[in-house]
Amino acid sequence: MTNTGAINRRHLMMGVAAAALAAGGARARAETAAAAPDLSGKSILITGCSSGFGRLGAEHYARLGAKVFATMRNLPRAEADELRALAASDGLDISVIEIDVTSEAQVAEGVAQALAEAGGTIDVLVNNAGMALSGPIEVQDMEATRLIFDTNVFGAQRMCRALLPSMRAAGAGQVFNVTSQLGRLIVPGVGHYSPTKFALEALSEQLAYETVAQGIEVTIIQPGGYPTKIWEKQLAPTAALKARTPEALLAAYPQMTAQMGVAGGGGGDTDPMDVPRAIADIIAMPAGTRPLRRAVHPVARPQEPINDVSAQQQLAMLGGSPYGPLVKAVLKR
Repeated sequence: MTNTGAINRRHLMMGVAAAALAAGGARARAETAAAAPDLSGKSILITGCSSGFGRLGAEHYARLGAKVFATMRNLPRAEADELRALAASDGLDISVIEIDVTSEAQVAEGVAQALAEAGGTIDVLVNNAGMALSGPIEVQDMEATRLIFDTNVFGAQRMCRALLPSMRAAGAGQVFNVTSQLGRLIVPGVGHYSPTKFALEALSEQLAYETVAQGIEVTIIQPGGYPTKIWEKQLAPTAALKARTPEALLAAYPQMTAQMGVAGGGGGDTDPMDVPRAIADIIAMPAGTRPLRRAVHPVARPQEPINDVSAQQQLAMLGGSPYGPLVKAVLKR
């Protein structure tokens, strides 16, 4: 029997040999550095900008000329102060706005503020905010289940509902939803992370079909393993979940529950900037050519065959139906 006791962040995203990662990452960085897109005139709102892809993206898009609304929860906080200071020192157009995506009121207030500052229209929404919790599914009590779905799925839905009306009025817009390799594949013992990312994948694809005729495009970004803080940040809520779980239930899954709340390495030496670069490249693509899905990792992209088969079967099922034009407009790019 395979020992699952060592399941942690190192295994999560199907890591590969360090040499291959380094070589692949170097090639990717060289290629993207050679052709950075111009995002001048674009207004971009990003959730989850205190760290990781969101923080890196806020700076990257601003350096490419965009007007950026970097949102994060729990203001005031040091990360917000640091980003404001950077914007001031480097002349970047970055506004930091408080939005906790689990709060209807903060979503409404934060989006209204961004729209007012942007002149009524936000060109691009990047739903990046997310969280993780580890442990077997049975151990995920309803408190933990509600929290992660509220953040990873309902948060994106709140943001979409808040911004789609202005995009529809403008007749154009882009929505990026950041999912994961684990929105297509499963690693046991990672709680509701995959269920929420699978749900966000489905939400995003359905939204893409429904809004394409309105000039609004949706792209799903599927990162592989990167050294961001998401797995570090899950330690405290996972430890709290473990503490309130009955010992008998923990004992039913001893190898998986032993790792709950325990730090582990992850992401290797991959460059998290791969994700903001991919998003920037897609923003700069001509309307009508942007992909529904983009797998992002220098080496490991095991979800790509699943993406291909999914598109083929969607077209086979609906291509000849009244929904055919919408599905083809999204998938045949």
